[in-house]
Amino acid sequence: MASAFGKILLISGNAEFLAERTRARAIAAVTAEHADCEVSEASASGLQAGELAGLTSASLFSDNTALVITDLQDTGDAAQAELLAYCEGPSPEIALVLVHGGGAKGKGLLDKLRKLPAVSEVKLEAPKYERDYAQWVHTEFRDLGVRIDQEAATLLVASVGQDLRSLAGAADQLVSTVERGTEITASIVRRYFGGRADVRGYEIADAAIDGRINVALEQARWAEAAKVAPVLITSAFASGLRSLAKLSSAPSGMRDNDLAARVGAPPFKIRAMRQQLRAWEPDGLAKALDAVAQADLDVKGGAADPAYAIERMVLKVAAQRRR
Repeated sequence: MASAFGKILLISGNAEFLAERTRARAIAAVTAEHADCEVSEASASGLQAGELAGLTSASLFSDNTALVITDLQDTGDAAQAELLAYCEGPSPEIALVLVHGGGAKGKGLLDKLRKLPAVSEVKLEAPKYERDYAQWVHTEFRDLGVRIDQEAATLLVASVGQDLRSLAGAADQLVSTVERGTEITASIVRRYFGGRADVRGYEIADAAIDGRINVALEQARWAEAAKVAPVLITSAFASGLRSLAKLSSAPSGMRDNDLAARVGAPPFKIRAMRQQLRAWEPDGLAKALDAVAQADLDVKGGAADPAYAIERMVLKVAAQRRR
């Protein structure tokens, strides 16, 4: 394996967890090469003129040094010039790791670093679409030496959510649990994560509208753990309550198909909605919609605790049902 000393590893991209893991692995490789290596870290946003020279100078305690500089996108002009000058002729006793958080900020510095022979880059971007997360899971298991089929990878994403740290933890758990050589299938994923699968906003809304508060709160907490966006939950509540309001104001005697068209719900759901409506008065529906609107404002406005806003909404909506 080539030595990391005298080289610069550039980690770029918006996937924070992947950047942290790549950085940790790089430092582990450096300390494995030289166990007495001194490791230090600094934020580029705080680097003052001349400070980089001190960070990259010989250590009194070790012949070799590893330096991690984070927040590369926030490097000031003076520090940029010094960093580029160092990277053009890096010290053979120093392993330098640079971390850029992604985005357009600091792109000029990135472009200049990429042209230098001592710099090697690892680009880490978070998946954009649901299918991309399943592919990421597939690759994660492959790197762990275990096969996972497509259905199982998709189900794991649905169960755990789209947080890469949580998905990586789930992959480690499954790999350490199954026997060596076992392919991960959907049945195995269901065995360990089935309780978290298929959390949907409309299920939480239906439970609250039905008055099943414990179920609604439990599913809301699963949704939080699965990284379901809070706005999807508030949207489901708003849709369910508005549909009930439309049904309550519909003329009597309408057929289910006509009601479905009026309400905007599939015909098979009209009977269940009629059952729900028995516990609701127009005033209660209006107040419940007000509670949903407030929760929607809270989660979209960056509430300090979106999970609390969702749980408070669940309780307020359920409280408006007719006693």
